[in-house]
Amino acid sequence: MKFNAKVIAAGGEVVMVDIEASDRQDAASQLLAQGHVPLTLQTRGSWHPSLGQRRPRLPLALFSQELLSLLQAGLAIVEALETLAEKETRPEIARVLRRILAALYEGRPLSYAIEHGGAAVAPLYIATLRASERTGAVEEALARYIAYQGQVDRLRRHLAGAAIYPAVLAVVGMLVTLFLMMYVVPRFSLVYADLHGELPWASRLLMTIGQFLGENRLAIFGALAAAIGALTVLSRRPAVRAWWMRRAWRLPAVGARLRLFYLSRVYRTLGMLLRGGLPVATALPMVGALLQVQMRGQLGQATRHVAEGKPLSQAMERFGLTTPVAVRMMQVGERTGQMGEMMERIAGFYEEELGRWIEQFTKLFEPILMVVIGVMIGAVVVLMYLPIFDLAGNIQ
Repeated sequence: MKFNAKVIAAGGEVVMVDIEASDRQDAASQLLAQGHVPLTLQTRGSWHPSLGQRRPRLPLALFSQELLSLLQAGLAIVEALETLAEKETRPEIARVLRRILAALYEGRPLSYAIEHGGAAVAPLYIATLRASERTGAVEEALARYIAYQGQVDRLRRHLAGAAIYPAVLAVVGMLVTLFLMMYVVPRFSLVYADLHGELPWASRLLMTIGQFLGENRLAIFGALAAAIGALTVLSRRPAVRAWWMRRAWRLPAVGARLRLFYLSRVYRTLGMLLRGGLPVATALPMVGALLQVQMRGQLGQATRHVAEGKPLSQAMERFGLTTPVAVRMMQVGERTGQMGEMMERIAGFYEEELGRWIEQFTKLFEPILMVVIGVMIGAVVVLMYLPIFDLAGNIQ
């Protein structure tokens, strides 16, 4: 859910803040973790009031890559954006680029122009640009974001690739089983109609189920389609997703790996922000949205700990947001002043550990899934032919 919040900022001024959270309590917790005092909190829809339609999403990775290439070729920022706007074929993105250019013509910085360009842009991206503008290292900030997004995309592809084969195998096995039960078994039941009383009980049960499925196949397919549609709609609701996530976190092995996944995202993002010049106390609240709801409170406590002058390694360890190896690496980063690079190394360490677990899990899970599907299909086939085997034995 998205909220419009009126808050008292750290400097004492009253400002409006947009925030995304699972519920009002989560939104309030995020605002407090960022150092704001919420005054009012109102939900808002996904439709932009000024445009009357959903805010377009600027493809940040491609936009950053193209902008960086033009800047490295010697073009000024305004010239580079004019070039991107001229070659853009998507009307909604072209409008966003023209708004960004209009803000630049007014003398606004690039971060402000992109933030108020009318597109949905991640706050982390704006913060990275804003920090780089203080030192004039916009090209370095774009390069860091491209590298960061590449690492995040590789992790996502790894997770998706590990799930594709088991998912395809499960779907194919289910379809084959449905075909046997809805089409093949009912036809066999006609062959055994005269022998119904002499069939083994398991075969009689299979024929009864097959006849029911065959006679009601349209209703069953309709119910399956409706169930899939309902699950798809429900899965997009934050409350439902939060409920499933809470259940997943309670699983012993899965919960530990989910924690590693979220920590890797946090440390990689922190590394990008710290290398961009943001202080730790400013960067920490900005990564709260990347964490699961249960961990955001821990991050808020760690942020307050750091704001009091405590070392980051101590704060992260005290509130359960790290591992023993990562604590040692952070302590080294604090001594050498290379916290940004050390955060990215910690994220890489977590991602490698997560990748090894996924590989081991898939190597074990895929054969088990194949055996289960084979047993299901084999049981149906054997029960269909069992009466024939019995008749052949009686003839001999």
